Amino acid sequence: MAEEALRNAPLRIAMWSGPRNISTAMMRAFENRPDTAVVDEPFYAAYLATTGAAHPMRDEVLRSQPTDWRKVAAALAGPSPDGAPVFYQKHMTHHMTPDVGLDWMAACRNVFLIRRPAEVIASYTAKRETVDLADIGVARQAELFDREAQRLSRAPLVIDSADVAADPRSLLTALCAALGIPFTDAMLSWPAGSRPSDGVWAPAWYDQVERSTGFEIRTRAAAPALPPASQRVADAAQPYYAALAKWALSAS
Repeated sequence: MAEEALRNAPLRIAMWSGPRNISTAMMRAFENRPDTAVVDEPFYAAYLATTGAAHPMRDEVLRSQPTDWRKVAAALAGPSPDGAPVFYQKHMTHHMTPDVGLDWMAACRNVFLIRRPAEVIASYTAKRETVDLADIGVARQAELFDREAQRLSRAPLVIDSADVAADPRSLLTALCAALGIPFTDAMLSWPAGSRPSDGVWAPAWYDQVERSTGFEIRTRAAAPALPPASQRVADAAQPYYAALAKWALSAS
């Protein structure tokens, strides 16, 4: 299976996540593979241009990427950077506004990275004062999952960040097997610091992952306590998370 996937290169892996969900650490893990090129949130500028959202470093993001989603989609479905056999694409589900076409997704193996909403919101509000359901992308993630499931006539891959954190080696081994590529120990650790592939927004969001040299091993803990307004968002998000969690890949 692994040899077939690499013969049919590039294997395009679209990893769909909301914010604050070890998505950058997952990008680090794949970028540390010798066969993989990565791209960081390529629809971010298009999202900001469409929504007018006031995000940190908004102007820098708009200057750094195409704001026309069609140009972005064409690049994602095209050749990989430097001809790499594996082309890993880190995507934020909330960037996929209703105007963005989705047919290009058929060129990718689409994987859905989930995290308990209360944990996402606790991390998100440490960076921004307010949060709403659209900000964390979980409803859009469920929509994209359902669309891909309909296309495939089966559930696409789902991984839970809690399972990665509990046992990175086992979960990444299972994920690589499901994708048809060999697992490598290189995915488990990386040098601290920034990368040229990081989006220009990294100074506003990536301080923790820039200090990291691997996944933070942790067991699933009780959900964090949230202020009432944030808890209402978490409660609204929970059914979407639960609908995807039942399909989460097991390391066993």
